[in-house]
Amino acid sequence: MTTAPTTLDNLFATPITPRAPGAAPLGDAEGAILLARRFPRDQREAFERIIAACRRAGLARTGLYSYSRGGSDISGPSIRLAEAIAQNWGNIQFGIQELEQQGGESTVKAYAWDVETNTRQEKVFRVPHRRVGRQGVRRAEDGRDIYEAVANQGARRLRACILGVVPGDVVEAAVEQCEETLAAAADASPAALARLAEAFAACGVIREQVEARLGCPLEAATPAQAVQLGKIRTSLHDGMSKPGDWFEPVGELAAPVAPPKKGAAGLKERLRSGLARKQTAAAKEV
Repeated sequence: MTTAPTTLDNLFATPITPRAPGAAPLGDAEGAILLARRFPRDQREAFERIIAACRRAGLARTGLYSYSRGGSDISGPSIRLAEAIAQNWGNIQFGIQELEQQGGESTVKAYAWDVETNTRQEKVFRVPHRRVGRQGVRRAEDGRDIYEAVANQGARRLRACILGVVPGDVVEAAVEQCEETLAAAADASPAALARLAEAFAACGVIREQVEARLGCPLEAATPAQAVQLGKIRTSLHDGMSKPGDWFEPVGELAAPVAPPKKGAAGLKERLRSGLARKQTAAAKEV
């Protein structure tokens, strides 16, 4: 007797073999594993879905972050890209779960579970109930503040868990595709740069700090500089770095240099400057 393969169309029409009397009911975990093995992922198709997702400029802009190590900037997959990879790779359960609240802090678990291969990564950590604002650090008592603190602290751990269960070559290919998408869709228009400045302001970075890093007015930024600034902004938003890792403190910013004067006024100014330098040199020789 030939049995037709089980598909999504006939899944619920397939007769279920009765369990032996006294047998324990199927748990959620066991049921998820059996379902994943009945419908295994097509790795080629899943890989193509991931690459197709990384060709979207919207995902590529938030899919990469930068961090500084040894004097060089290194790019990596952001939490947004990690989530997109997990969703398209398939048969992966992931999330952040608050286990308990006690003593002014939450115990939280971030996890990622490849149900098909039964590979699991999880991290348990504590999140203090505090909020950093303009008036300094204060205790977070509002439920929304606690929720945001847990979500922000959990995002980095969740990213690490997802990347721990997805093959590394798949992640590397996704990062490379995001780089190509960003290079092709780099937007250095005034409107795009203005939106970037607003995004940095939300992270506590003012326009003058951004321009000090660029070495030029924001409006003069090149497409490559705009791409790099976007990665830095994602890094700040995801909590992978702090403003001080990238930008000079506001009090240490150099005063803007006035453009040189033209015509006779400019000539007089240059002559006075040259005379002052000669007098200084003569005083040093004496």
